[in-house]
Amino acid sequence: MASEKGLLTRSVRWLLLLHILVLLFNYVSSSGYPGDFTCSSSTDMESEKLGLENPLEEAKHLPVCECGFKMLDSSFLSKKKMLEIQKGANDFNRPIIRSNRKLVATTDGGLHNPSCLVFNSAWKVQQIENEPNKKINYPSPVGIQRPKSDEDIAFQSILELGQLLKENLITSVELTGIFLKRLKRYGPVLESVNVITEELAYKQAKEADQLLAEGKYLRPLHGIPNGLKEIIAVPNYTTTWGSTSFKDQVLDIEAWAYKRLKSAGAVLVAKLVTGSLAYADIWFGGRTRNPWNIEEYSTGSSAGSASCTSAVRRTYCLRERETGIAGLVPFAIGSETAGSITFPASRCGVTALRPTFGAVGRTGIMSIAESLKFCGLCNCSGCHSREGPRVDITKLTVGYLEDADMEVVHVLQSKGANMVPFNLSYTVDSFQGILNFTMDVEMLAHFDKWQRSNLDDEFEDQDKWPIRLCRARAISAVDYFQAQRARGMLIQQVRESFKVDAFIGNATDWEKVCLGNLVGIPVVVVPTGFKKISDAPSNDTRRRKTVTTGIYAPPDHDHVALALAMAYQSVTDHHKQRPPIDDLGPNDSIPDSPKSL
Repeated sequence: MASEKGLLTRSVRWLLLLHILVLLFNYVSSSGYPGDFTCSSSTDMESEKLGLENPLEEAKHLPVCECGFKMLDSSFLSKKKMLEIQKGANDFNRPIIRSNRKLVATTDGGLHNPSCLVFNSAWKVQQIENEPNKKINYPSPVGIQRPKSDEDIAFQSILELGQLLKENLITSVELTGIFLKRLKRYGPVLESVNVITEELAYKQAKEADQLLAEGKYLRPLHGIPNGLKEIIAVPNYTTTWGSTSFKDQVLDIEAWAYKRLKSAGAVLVAKLVTGSLAYADIWFGGRTRNPWNIEEYSTGSSAGSASCTSAVRRTYCLRERETGIAGLVPFAIGSETAGSITFPASRCGVTALRPTFGAVGRTGIMSIAESLKFCGLCNCSGCHSREGPRVDITKLTVGYLEDADMEVVHVLQSKGANMVPFNLSYTVDSFQGILNFTMDVEMLAHFDKWQRSNLDDEFEDQDKWPIRLCRARAISAVDYFQAQRARGMLIQQVRESFKVDAFIGNATDWEKVCLGNLVGIPVVVVPTGFKKISDAPSNDTRRRKTVTTGIYAPPDHDHVALALAMAYQSVTDHHKQRPPIDDLGPNDSIPDSPKSL
C-alpha cells in the first residue's frame, strides 16, 4: 500500500510537471520566443483559409513549426505557405522518401547503387602546350645486392626488391615473412594495423614464387607485399571502416584496387587502420601515431597507411597511380575525401599521390562522398627512380606560390624547369562550405540506416560524424544543388587561371585541400626536411617534425607532378630518412599514450 501511495504521489507530480510544460509551450507558441528558432502552432483561421475539410483536426496534425523553416533559411514564407508545404511533405514527399530509402538505403557504406549524377574532373579544353608523353618506363636497377640485414631489406625500393626477386636473391615468401614480423613488432606501437592477413599473404607469395620459377614475371609489383586502407573490401577478412558499429563486418567483395594489385602479383599482408568511418585517426582500437614523433597522432583517415609507410627509402610510382611505400609494408593504398591522404602523409613525412579524381576505381570501397572520393597512391617514401614518366621537365613552366618550399623551386630550376611566380585566381570564397555541404549530404545518404538506427551513439568521436550528419538533415535538395553550381563556378575559375603546367605550394593549407578535392586536381606531397619538435623530452631526441610541400597539376596530368617530384628527389635525400620508432635517444622512451594535439 505504501508503495502504491508513493507511486500515486509520483504520478501526480509527473502530471503536474507535464501540465506546467504544456502551459509553457502554449505561452511560447502564442507569444514567440526571442531566440533564433521559434516554433508556433497554426491557428484555426489559417486552416480555414486553406479550405481544409476539418480545420481543427488538420491543425492538430499540421502545426506550423517555424523553427524547421528557419533551419532551412526559409522563414520568409508565410504561415499559410508553411502549412501548405508541411501538408505536401506529409502527403507527397514522405511516401517518395520512404520508398527510395527502402530501395537503396538499407545497406550502409555506399557500396551499392551509386548516384547517377557523376562528377567528371576532366577539363574539356585545349591540350597543354608541350603535352608530355604519359607512358611510364619501369627501369631495372643494376648491380643490386641482397642487404645483410632484414631491416635494410625492408627499406629498399619496390624496384630494388623486384630486382632481388627476379635474380633469385630472395623469394616472395621470405620477403613476406620479413614484413609480417615488422607489422607484428611495430603495428601495436603505432596502433596502425587493424588485421594481418598472414594466411592470404603466404598463399599469394607462394603463387608469385611459382610464377617466377616458371619464368613468368608480371609487373613491378610481382611478389611485393602491400597494405590496404581498412575501408577497402577483401573477402574473408574484416572490413571494419574503423568503426565500432562495423568492427565484425566481413564483405564478400573484392575491391577494384585489390583486384588490380592481385592481378599484378602483389601480396596483401595487412589491412591498415582508418579513422572511424574514414574520419581523422581515431578508431575503435585506439589512435594511430606518427612514427617520427610517437607522442603525436598521424591525422587523416589514411592514418595507418601513412604511419606504416613512414620509414622507408624510396619507391617507383605505377601508371595506375595507386601505390605507396613503407617500412612496415613496401607500399600501401589510401583514399581521400578532404585531406585524408595529404594530411597524414605530411605529418608522417612520406611522399604521397592524391591522383586525379576518378583515375583509380573505387568499387568495393566505403564511400563518404561519391563526387569527392579519391583513391590512389597513398604514402610512399619517395617517387624517385632512375627513370620516370617520359616528361621533359625543361619544357615545363612551373609556378610557385608564396607558401612554396623554395628549396624545391631552386632544385627544379637547376634541373631546367622554367620556374615562375604564380597565383591561382578565383573569386568563389565559400569553398569550405561547398565541401561541407557536398561531403555531409552524400555521407548521410550512404549512412542513413546507421543514423536512423542510432548507431551513431557508439561512434568513437562524438564531435565528428554524429554532429555533422545531424546537421546534414537540415540541408535542402535545393541548397545542395546550389552548392554544386557554386562548385562548377569554382572549377571554371580554377581552370581559366591554371596557366602553368604545374605549381608548387603548401600541401596542407586547408583552402588548397578544399579546392583540390572540389576541383579534382592531383597533388604529390613531397618531404622537404625536418624541424625540431617542441617540448622535446631530451636534447638528443631523434624525434623530429617533418616538413613537406605539394606539387599540383591539372586533372589527368598526374604524370607531370610525378615527374617533377622525381626530379627533386633525384638530388635530395629527405625521402630516404628512417623514423626512430624504437631508437628515440637516451632518456626518451615510448610513451604510454600520445599527447592531444
